[in-house]
Amino acid sequence: MSRRPSTTRVLAGVAVAVLVVVALLFGFTVVSTEDEAASQVGFDPVAYVDGIWDDARTAITDSAVPLADVLSRIVPTDGKAAKADLTPVAQELGLITTGEALVFPVTATATVTDVDTASSRGTVGLAVDGYEGPIKVRAYIGTRLPSDESSIRDATGFIRFGDFRDQTEYGKVAAEINKRVVADLEAAGVAGEAAADLIGKQVDLTGAFTLRTFNQPRIDVSTIMLVPVALSVP
Repeated sequence: MSRRPSTTRVLAGVAVAVLVVVALLFGFTVVSTEDEAASQVGFDPVAYVDGIWDDARTAITDSAVPLADVLSRIVPTDGKAAKADLTPVAQELGLITTGEALVFPVTATATVTDVDTASSRGTVGLAVDGYEGPIKVRAYIGTRLPSDESSIRDATGFIRFGDFRDQTEYGKVAAEINKRVVADLEAAGVAGEAAADLIGKQVDLTGAFTLRTFNQPRIDVSTIMLVPVALSVP
């Protein structure tokens, strides 16, 4: 007497058939558990950034617009500006990420007004040539950047979320880039405690800043936090 296949085997067979049909229709590849586990091994953010760091700095330098021009286009009320007003500025002078952040690669000549190195996230205040509006500008010069800072990664325009397997890899790239920013500032002698010598001096800088707008109709623009890829005393 023949045996009827178990309900479990029938359902499993149906599930496989459905996956195959969907894969054919929509063009994705069915990956085994073993292959998926293997694919998660081997991403090296240090090696990745080694390969793109020079291009990243060049991309920001080449696309940078005068910071004074960007600031002049932002008209805050009580320190805030409407997302609807900021978006066209980013479309013209910066870029917009998939997460709706507005990112601006910028360059400026400015006078250092003060230095704050009370924490490892040190900053300098900047009076930007050509801008006399209400928005304050500070640039990071500390020994580390905030963990959620991704301005330089995003401002390159060629490091895209879709190029990575997940948010973890994408975040590791930003973190490694931030380490390079700090290392370059230290090598230039303008990071950490050394920044105290900059007070009252004019500096040239190139970098990027981000305005996060997701789910926010009005954005705090009272202070711009700039991440420099280059900062020097002329």
